[in-house]
Amino acid sequence: MTLVFSTRKKSQGEILLQFTINTKMSDFTPFKMRLVHLDLKGAPPKISYFSEIFPLFRALGANGLLIEYEDMFPYDGQLRLLRATHAYSPSEVTEILRLARLSELEVIPLVQTFGHMEFVLKHAAFAHLREVACFPNTLNPHEAESLALVGAMADQVLELHRGARWLHIGCDEVYYLGEGEASKQWLQQRQNSHVKLCLSHMRAVASHVRAQHPGTTALVWDDMLRDMPQDQLAVRLMEKYRECGFLRLWAASAFKGATGPSQALPPVEHHLRNHEQWLQVAGRGPGDTLQGIILTGWQRYDHFSVLCELLPVGIPSLAACLQLLLHGSFTEDVKRTVENFLGVSSLEIKDTVSEGSGSFPGSDIHALVTQVSLHLRSSVDALLERNRYVTGWFSPYHRRRKLIHPIMVQHIQPEALSLLGRWHPLVQQLEAALQVAFYPDTVEEWLEENVHPSMQRLQGLLRDLREAAVPQPLPNSPGWDPSQDP
Repeated sequence: MTLVFSTRKKSQGEILLQFTINTKMSDFTPFKMRLVHLDLKGAPPKISYFSEIFPLFRALGANGLLIEYEDMFPYDGQLRLLRATHAYSPSEVTEILRLARLSELEVIPLVQTFGHMEFVLKHAAFAHLREVACFPNTLNPHEAESLALVGAMADQVLELHRGARWLHIGCDEVYYLGEGEASKQWLQQRQNSHVKLCLSHMRAVASHVRAQHPGTTALVWDDMLRDMPQDQLAVRLMEKYRECGFLRLWAASAFKGATGPSQALPPVEHHLRNHEQWLQVAGRGPGDTLQGIILTGWQRYDHFSVLCELLPVGIPSLAACLQLLLHGSFTEDVKRTVENFLGVSSLEIKDTVSEGSGSFPGSDIHALVTQVSLHLRSSVDALLERNRYVTGWFSPYHRRRKLIHPIMVQHIQPEALSLLGRWHPLVQQLEAALQVAFYPDTVEEWLEENVHPSMQRLQGLLRDLREAAVPQPLPNSPGWDPSQDP
């Protein structure tokens, strides 16, 4: 079993086999393996997008993928109910693997087997296997049926990933472990602990993987095994794991999805600093301590949370981070290399994200999401909350009563119509671009969360203006009935 560890939320460890690496691409990096994490529990791309983006991953310096399928995997039999509406078919998974091979990207599948089990335990058929009855996130490790369940999930995944040298079995953020009745009784026994309980389940799953798939090694995140304050991690933690027998470790950084559950644009400078720190950690340890690094790109914080940065929006951050790992620093020359790869005129590292177009796959989504995220809400808020004519003469009080001085319609309506004319076509372009790369439920969710609230506020203002512009009886005038006042 191998550990994967990180400064954010995941970890990795001992590597049993080495890869043959293109030395030209790894002359300057201590990380022989550089895996891009695809978190498919939110906004899973269509296969056509993978066909475009995998060659770019390889060109940028990646040589592997960690694919976290969650409910996008085509589970079958009793597990079929785990499939999402647009889950990949077996042939589509096979196509993903073929595309990865074409770009010389080794695939490691990830199956959650302990924490983050919401996509399984939310179903009534498996709810009895929860650690705590009312929370679907953590599996009860004391039930034999629990191991049978995750074993079956792992078997189905590896059946479509024959020859995989590793299977990542998750085991991060196992919240509420120890709060189930069986766990409480177990923990009352002498020398038992939460870490021991966690390790026992990890070992059971890893043993199943090794027994059923002898050529495959289980990887796990390490966060549930840490017993040290956050400020004492890094090298001391590496030494601790080596002393426990994990002689070779992997790191896990993040290129997106790590700075807020509803983050829309990745802060590139923040993620570059994260990778610079990992290079420093690798430089302080023995030369062969860190065998590789997983650049995580979380799409949701958990199964029930909102979407964070979409994959196309995270590509500039990923490109910068991969190139930094390859070259050891992010110099102006490296920055220009990244700009050439992306087809952008300037990559502004210190800004939230660079505005402007590019030529990389999904660059149209990146450009439109950037415009919407930075300017849509703020422009509508400025009109509704800071325009003196709106706040002074068409407040919520006036709007409910459809009262407005006729001249104020002339002050407010043109600006509102201009704003609508600016955003409506951009939103249509964004929707069309999203539909090319993503399935309908992703398009619907992203627009409903990030676009519709502001557009509906703007359209509501224009509707109320039209209705108020129709002559209405004034207060205390004939035909006005105070009892009908809302």
